[in-house]
Amino acid sequence: MTTLDPTRLPRHLAIIMDGNGRWAEQRLLKRIIGHHRGAETVQMVVEESNNLGIGYLTLFAFSSENWSRPKSEVQALMTLLKKYVRNELRRMLKNNIRFNIIGNRCDLPEEVNQILDDALQQTAANTGMVLTLALSYGGRQEIVRTAAGIARQVANGSLTPEQVTEELFASRLDTNGLPDPDLLIRTSGEMRISNFLLWQLAYTELYFTEINWPDLTVNALHGALADYQSRERRFGKTSAQLSQRS
Repeated sequence: MTTLDPTRLPRHLAIIMDGNGRWAEQRLLKRIIGHHRGAETVQMVVEESNNLGIGYLTLFAFSSENWSRPKSEVQALMTLLKKYVRNELRRMLKNNIRFNIIGNRCDLPEEVNQILDDALQQTAANTGMVLTLALSYGGRQEIVRTAAGIARQVANGSLTPEQVTEELFASRLDTNGLPDPDLLIRTSGEMRISNFLLWQLAYTELYFTEINWPDLTVNALHGALADYQSRERRFGKTSAQLSQRS
């Protein structure tokens, strides 16, 4: 097991959980079986992140673009989502995890939203790790929704253009109240961020692995965190400036 420095873990870890379908296809299985195996990996990552003391974990579960997948696969994913949230609610309550959702929930089926609302309400008072699922989420869509809302306020006079700052804009995003991710992990070998948290990832460290999501292990997760800890985060400053501060 990789040795990690508990004082240098990411405060906010974001993950693009890619490769469920490929994992299944490589084994001549139906794609939904890969998603079921992927849900088991989610359970492991949530548990391990919580044990490590990571404060915020955000998982890209279903994108705005995923609605274009075959109807049967979308329906199966919605069924799996309902089952996962129901099953995990007890663990979230036991482990003081607060559940959170980002994305355009208007597109989700009513029965899914009812289950999500129940989990949100039951965990609202929890003070431990915040587990966020990005559902029907797209970064460009989020930015457009936010910009449109601010534009309406400027038009009706409740905001002036001079009041529109980065801080104001960020406060209107779905992720209001969450710190920006420190580390983004993407599995399955794809090296892109796929419309995920476009505003929030401005200074996030990126880590890509060839491992398909269902095959991700605790050791592989620790390896990604160790790689993160080996990096110097400068936020536009020089190494010399950082050394002077320390």
